[in-house]
Amino acid sequence: MLEINCRKIGLDQPPYIIAELSANHNGSIEKAKQTIQLAKDCGADAIKLQTYTPESMTIDCDKNDFIIKEGLWEGYKLFDLYQKASTPYDWHTELFKYARNIGITIFSTPFDENAADILEKLDTPAYKIASFELTDLPLIEYVARKGKPMLISTGMGNLEEISDAVKTAENSGCKEILLFHCISSYPTPSCEANIRSIETLREKFKCPIGLSDHTLSDTAAMAAVSLGGVAIEKHFIINRKEKGPDSQFSIEPPELRELVKNTKACWETLGSGRFERSSLESKSKVFRRSLYFVKDIKAGETITKEHIKRIRPGFGLKPKYFNDILNKKVSVDVSRGDRVTWDVIKT
Repeated sequence: MLEINCRKIGLDQPPYIIAELSANHNGSIEKAKQTIQLAKDCGADAIKLQTYTPESMTIDCDKNDFIIKEGLWEGYKLFDLYQKASTPYDWHTELFKYARNIGITIFSTPFDENAADILEKLDTPAYKIASFELTDLPLIEYVARKGKPMLISTGMGNLEEISDAVKTAENSGCKEILLFHCISSYPTPSCEANIRSIETLREKFKCPIGLSDHTLSDTAAMAAVSLGGVAIEKHFIINRKEKGPDSQFSIEPPELRELVKNTKACWETLGSGRFERSSLESKSKVFRRSLYFVKDIKAGETITKEHIKRIRPGFGLKPKYFNDILNKKVSVDVSRGDRVTWDVIKT
């Protein structure tokens, strides 16, 4: 169990839904605000930014190492991609204020120490560590010392690397860690989502587990919740037709609404895990089978198989007493359709 901005996150709470703004502002602060408002309207618990500059991510270099060779961003120079996708630092104060004014939690992913300091000055309620920074232990240590909840994505990480990140955060003073199972492929085919990893991560690291989901439906999210996932993060965009670096694996408002509704419904169906019958079933009990007299019998006569039957409704004795009743005598006259009860049986 952990808490972000007074919202508890854990197995006994509805899934915590994070809408990832990322690059989906497409260079417009007004579009960023519209996206934040829509995330709120759709029922998301939080909106998340990414806090970096191209200089904090890489260097401006044309050498082959710095050119993306395949995938969604094939042909981009790293510096140019990050320049296009970044959320300017001078927007952050305004976006944090806007989100707080409309009543949605806002926090961000810092990609270096300076970004973490900027977010701390904005009194961010939590920090997210991206999958690509999972192995940047100096950054994790620095962020952990801020003393806020840390959400850590595990894309590309093996168990040793994840363990190193968790231990670094814990040893640096972080008391609340939420790990996110993640497949760092954009978009991720559903058949590669490997949602059962949530159980493995929870057992191994003894902390809440969420899903940073890059699939294009809510199927993986529903599966995650059913296996104990407590938080779902999805990239969110106003309209995928407005092309951008992340548009192809981002969900639109109708899909976010469905995600919020369906994951909560999925969580509600899980129940407490205690084997207790629902009070809603009480009215149905009358339609169970029970023992009834199906022939008239005079007082003192012996009950045979021809006299009683296991039928619906359920007001008579339970069927398990069928053999116990046979060869007993009735103490009063009974007629066809009377319940078999102990008070008409001679003992």
